[in-house]
Amino acid sequence: MANRTQPLSALVWVGTGALALVLTVTLAPLVAIAVTADDGFKLRAADWAAIRFTLLQAFLSASLSLAIAIPLARAVARRRFIGRGIFISLMGAPFILPVIVAVIGLIASYGHNGWLARALQVIGLDLPEIYGLHGVVLAHVFFNLPLAARLILQEWQAIPQERIRLAQSLGLKGGAFFRHIEWPIVRSTAPGAFVVIFLLCCSSFAVALILGGGPRATTIELAIYQAFRFDFDLGRAASLAAVQALLCLGLGAFALRLSARGTGLGTGLDRTLALPTEGRAFVDTLVIVAAGVFLALPLARIVILGLPNLTELPTAVWIAALRSLIMALSATALSIAMALPIAFALLRLRRAAMFEALCLLALVISPLALGTGWFLILRPLTNPITWALPVTICVNALMALPFVLRAVLPALREAEASQARLATALGLVGWHRFRHAILPRLVRPLGFAAGLCAALSMGDLGVIALFAAPDQATLPLEMLRLMGAYRMADAQGAALLLLILSLGLFWIFDRGGRYHA
Repeated sequence: MANRTQPLSALVWVGTGALALVLTVTLAPLVAIAVTADDGFKLRAADWAAIRFTLLQAFLSASLSLAIAIPLARAVARRRFIGRGIFISLMGAPFILPVIVAVIGLIASYGHNGWLARALQVIGLDLPEIYGLHGVVLAHVFFNLPLAARLILQEWQAIPQERIRLAQSLGLKGGAFFRHIEWPIVRSTAPGAFVVIFLLCCSSFAVALILGGGPRATTIELAIYQAFRFDFDLGRAASLAAVQALLCLGLGAFALRLSARGTGLGTGLDRTLALPTEGRAFVDTLVIVAAGVFLALPLARIVILGLPNLTELPTAVWIAALRSLIMALSATALSIAMALPIAFALLRLRRAAMFEALCLLALVISPLALGTGWFLILRPLTNPITWALPVTICVNALMALPFVLRAVLPALREAEASQARLATALGLVGWHRFRHAILPRLVRPLGFAAGLCAALSMGDLGVIALFAAPDQATLPLEMLRLMGAYRMADAQGAALLLLILSLGLFWIFDRGGRYHA
């Protein structure tokens, strides 16, 4: 196995260069924002109101998501039922679901004209207004509840079975079992999940753009967008972007610190023993059913409403869909092309953990902040609008890079550990070593990572909405324009098309990786 004393291969040198390029492309916009904001760091009363609303909705969204996720994760961990695997997969769907598609589904389900509102009107009840704080929190819970539940469920399923046997031998049941065995999981996992969800809600753009707005429901991201598109106040936009960048970086560092904490339960030798299921059967069933309906109803409404309009979409929608498809595939190829050599470099560089943490910067920096910075960089040199599509592709690739690295790095370490000696004994070097010894073990994680990157890029509505020309609309941006023109039938058909393309890309890449693994 290659070690640190051996010369770096060409791929490692390429990876080192790619790592430097990623850091430059990520940090340069932040420097541009800081310089511009320094000239005019003057926030209005409305900007401070946007900051307060951002923090408020993020706190409420994270709190409500966790309040539901904890009993949901416990119920799923304790119960075995038909379709359990499908239900767990359903909890992962909102993560790759285009935000604007989910928002349309939420409006159709929980808006004033939605199915639930009409059902409640029969018994004389009215739903709260979906636009404003209620709608923003509802959408964020829809997206982040499954994430929190999956994070907590993973820890719940990893309880050492020796601890369960010990608890059973001591007669611990109900509250006592929860206090001594399950509570340490909640105590160690919930704070990190809360911070991650809080961070995601602070950098959410599409939700605030569609369901927010107005003086009392404007987030920092929406204020940046308004400063650019309507006021063209670059100093104010840069100041807001600087505030958001500092907020997100601080929360990201705090989340990394919390993620290093363990449960204190240790590890077990086996995990064949199921969690005790006595009592709470009705409550667990109710929680699972309610969560399933909450997650599935918007998706079902998108299909039902969009299907009749799918074949009658205007030409502009199909052109935008093709443009989105090309951009998603380009961003995926770019992200994979950067991730592979960077992963090889991280295996051999000193202080690899520090460089890996720097690669995670894209997770904690808003795409809109990066777009703002690159607009400021390009404006003195050229017309930024002409670079909207390339910048969007690069930002999407950067956003997906941490996920690709997290998928590839463990598989690469395992392949190097298990195949290096055999490859050396067979005299495999260079490309042949990579082709026959390493690549077959990377196909599955690469397929999953590529599918995730393509799906996320397909539904992105961040940078492109900031400074795209009218003839550069992607499918999400075209949907936004249709909704603004009150052409809801076309918007619903376009939403179904975007849903099919996003999930289809993820399935094709992920299935391809599994098939060729």
